[in-house]
Amino acid sequence: MAPDPADLAIIGAGPAGMSAALEAAGLGLSVTVIDEQPAPGGQVFRAVEAAAADPALTGEYAKEGAALARRFRAMPGLDYRPSTTLWHTDLETGTLSLRGPDGGATLRAQRILLATGAQERPMPIPGWTLPGVMSAGAAQILLKQAGAVPKGRTVLAGQGPLLWLLAVQLFRAGAPPALLLETSARGALGGAMRAGGLWNGRAMLAKGGLMMLEARRAGMKVVRGTRGLRAEGDGALRGVSWEGGSTECATLLLHEGVIPSTHIARAMGLDHHWDAAQLCWRPALDEWGASSHDRVAVAGDGGGIGGWQAAAQTGALAALDTAHRLGRIGAAERDRRAAGHRHLLASALALRPFLDRLYAPAPDVLAPRDDTTVVCRCEEITAGQVRQAARLGATGPNQAKAYLRAGMGPCQGRMCGTTVAALIAETRGLSMEEAGALRPRAPYKPITVGELAEL
Repeated sequence: MAPDPADLAIIGAGPAGMSAALEAAGLGLSVTVIDEQPAPGGQVFRAVEAAAADPALTGEYAKEGAALARRFRAMPGLDYRPSTTLWHTDLETGTLSLRGPDGGATLRAQRILLATGAQERPMPIPGWTLPGVMSAGAAQILLKQAGAVPKGRTVLAGQGPLLWLLAVQLFRAGAPPALLLETSARGALGGAMRAGGLWNGRAMLAKGGLMMLEARRAGMKVVRGTRGLRAEGDGALRGVSWEGGSTECATLLLHEGVIPSTHIARAMGLDHHWDAAQLCWRPALDEWGASSHDRVAVAGDGGGIGGWQAAAQTGALAALDTAHRLGRIGAAERDRRAAGHRHLLASALALRPFLDRLYAPAPDVLAPRDDTTVVCRCEEITAGQVRQAARLGATGPNQAKAYLRAGMGPCQGRMCGTTVAALIAETRGLSMEEAGALRPRAPYKPITVGELAEL
């Protein structure tokens, strides 16, 4: 006999997933948490249980992150499945197909919460496929999981709070970056200040200011308004150049902010819309995180970038709504319990309009100007090839797959989909909404024929 379905299956054990699990389990729901990582924490608190004592990773990571993971581990009754990947979902029956340490498995759930977090915005520049060039997020993962830091002269390029945080963390780890090539547009600060939210977000603003001060005191130089970035080298990185300058380096770390990880949500067929403020696709959600499908909700940065504090609150709100939908609590009780979470959510999002304006990516980040720039790393497709496909009739990234195979590699378009769409929109004079987004299909992550046969 098949086991009874879980009340709630949560995909991801970052701040949103852990908070949702704690709230739901506290209300008596049966909860299963599916986590690709070997331990809870998600991206922002990755490996926090093992690395919280690292002096390079002090602050929220070591304090709030570790405390949340401890609460999650201590909650009785949670079915936590680490090192487990969701690769297919049958929304009609609520059946999830999984791949874990012991092979394939299935799970049924009355409700599914996607807490898949964010991914770094692709930043294709000439030479970004050279050994020695990587994303800032990847460098931070190495620091958290292995205590590894770049060897030799390191340059950061791009914009956003993560670059300053990483600069401070690398300094504390004994490998301070030499230079930050900041791509924020000149005059962006004035426009961002007019967006408001500075007073309510003053605590977060002050924290950011202290990070910048520490990085500068560590000797990191800053070049502002950088354009025309190129990674230089023959077979390996030797340096980086930009309009008006160049420098040697052994490691170049790129970052242009983060965007929601919507791969599974789009593969499920959930409605999405283009966020003109954050310049990304995000699921269409109500105030509780409920999606266009009755069985599915989304919480955290996967539903819109807000940071880990906001993610934790949206996870709790989605769990409360699940308890209400499943008849465990009434609407009045749900709303009463939600009031505190909504207050904290508003506080966490107060500075978001300022940050979105300040760190809006330039048009040539979204659609690289140099036609020789590789945009699809899996299939080695260039910006020029995408533009040519658009001139030949490709109206969006799904059509470009037929012309070029862009988006058909192992990453399934995670790294190129938005860029391909932007190039087509630019070439054909379309909006991003008109160009559309890639429609991925299961399996969400590659699996072997043998694993399929085991099922």
